[in-house]
Amino acid sequence: MSNQPTASKEEDEIAPPQRPPSPLHTPPSLREAPTFSAFRPRDIRIQSPQSMNHVAWSCDGKRLGAVGIDKAVRLWNPEKSMELRAATMFSGGYQDEVDYIAWNPTHPDLFCASGQKDRKIVFFDTRQSRSVQSLQLRAFPVQLNYSPDGKTVLYTTSGKQLYGMTCSKQGEETKEQWHLWDKDPIPASTVTFNHAGDGLILTHQSEATIRILDYPSLSIVHATPAHVGGCVAAALDPRGRYLASGGHDSIVNLFDLSEWICTRTITACDNAINALSFSHDGEFLAIANAGSYIDICATETGIPLHRVPALGSSPTVAWHPSKYVIAYCGQTKIREGGPPPSAWISLFGPGM
Repeated sequence: MSNQPTASKEEDEIAPPQRPPSPLHTPPSLREAPTFSAFRPRDIRIQSPQSMNHVAWSCDGKRLGAVGIDKAVRLWNPEKSMELRAATMFSGGYQDEVDYIAWNPTHPDLFCASGQKDRKIVFFDTRQSRSVQSLQLRAFPVQLNYSPDGKTVLYTTSGKQLYGMTCSKQGEETKEQWHLWDKDPIPASTVTFNHAGDGLILTHQSEATIRILDYPSLSIVHATPAHVGGCVAAALDPRGRYLASGGHDSIVNLFDLSEWICTRTITACDNAINALSFSHDGEFLAIANAGSYIDICATETGIPLHRVPALGSSPTVAWHPSKYVIAYCGQTKIREGGPPPSAWISLFGPGM
């Protein structure tokens, strides 16, 4: 008879299997990638001498907002219709065109929009017909970015300066209002919050370096060279693995955030980069540029997967927050003897 102690019941039991990995972290080799070549763009043309400037999805993906014409914000529900007459219009008292729209990441009904020429940012609630609050600025706002908690909005200006505002109660106010910062501006062309909300990613059109700042102290934590001739766009992988940057040099760099090194360079584009956007699972990167197309590349390899034809150059591109659908917009080119230019907004991907 063996003198070895008998294993306890607990030791004999087989440990329950771990929960399978979520789709967000399933390796690409174990997933079926969408067949992008099977999709066709859905183009919506709008007769207007102005361009459609920017598009953005609400945090739940049920609404798509677009700005640039008619001195107002248009909202669609793409699952129902993308016809022009199906759009809901929101006017913030703009006297000129609206340039940018940003959705609150914590509430699907809240968003804000900015107009450079009017020098103001207006906040909206889709459940109300009128705007919630309008802030007049001294500078000309270009880009907007919400903090992850929806309590701060940072904006960059045509003068390449970064400013901010916070939502809070001050003095005898009975409800929270947006208040402009009294801090000194910081040089930047674009700004992006990290996912934790304690860091900022800044690019500058005239500088080759990307700067990482601590928030709210705004002290510089890290700076890394990125693009010859200036860095004009940046996007953060939803998984927090990569930072993508694009520049006038038509190159897109992918930085590994754990070591802050450039792990791969994407040279698929033939034109200067305008905007970048990661898919909801981080596996694909959409690239808008000065050419009449959108490139879609694989994040882990940098391999170009598909080139989406566009009606013109798009200043922006945005992946749906949970589907393989991108939205982009712009204005058709002026051709001698041809029809007048028109604004357009497009969707690419499987049917909504």
